[in-house]
Amino acid sequence: MIEQLKGTDSRRLYHQIADRLRELIRQGRFDVGSRLPPERELAQQLGVSRPSVREALIALEIAGCVEVRMGAGIYVRGSGEAPVTAGFGESPLEMMQARVVLEGGLMPQGSARATVEGLAAVRATVDEMRRAIAAGKSALDADRRFHLAVAALTGNSVLERLVGELFNGRYSPMSLQLSALADTPQNWEDALCEHERILDALEAHDPLAAQAAMRVHLFNAQERWARNRLKG
Repeated sequence: MIEQLKGTDSRRLYHQIADRLRELIRQGRFDVGSRLPPERELAQQLGVSRPSVREALIALEIAGCVEVRMGAGIYVRGSGEAPVTAGFGESPLEMMQARVVLEGGLMPQGSARATVEGLAAVRATVDEMRRAIAAGKSALDADRRFHLAVAALTGNSVLERLVGELFNGRYSPMSLQLSALADTPQNWEDALCEHERILDALEAHDPLAAQAAMRVHLFNAQERWARNRLKG
């Protein structure tokens, strides 16, 4: 049985989990070459959520402490030389939750203030994303431009900057690792359809439909990340 994490630790939760698991590896609780318990079991023993455990395992994977073997599980490679907390940044899932609040919240204002020129800029990013998908390329940069163009409809440069800063979290090592298996052609096609629904609602100047479409899109993006990671 693993001792549960204490609420007095101010570090990001996935940092705490990653360092606890690394320490258990160092102590020999999990031998090199052995299979770690499933995510759900680790979450129960540590008293945390499965998404937080998943992020911790990704951090350990990036640090070279564990190896993901698709269809087989997560195996111990070693404990590493230092805590696996430096340079990993914010929790990707928390960043996505923040985007739901921010980008969902700005949609009514964007819908009300949308100009012909602003909507044309949003449509251009949708077309750019479609071309990238058709060419078999990553649509991540076009995705970013779409969200910035939507934020620009508000006429509020602070909101536009905040949307850009939150989206830039997608380029962190943690987020790139989390989304590596999710960047499939089908998932990008799904995201494109969601962008088109957002654009349709904006062009109709329907603030509630636009807000709902954005929130559904971001919730779905988070789910695509989750379902394409190895689950235990």
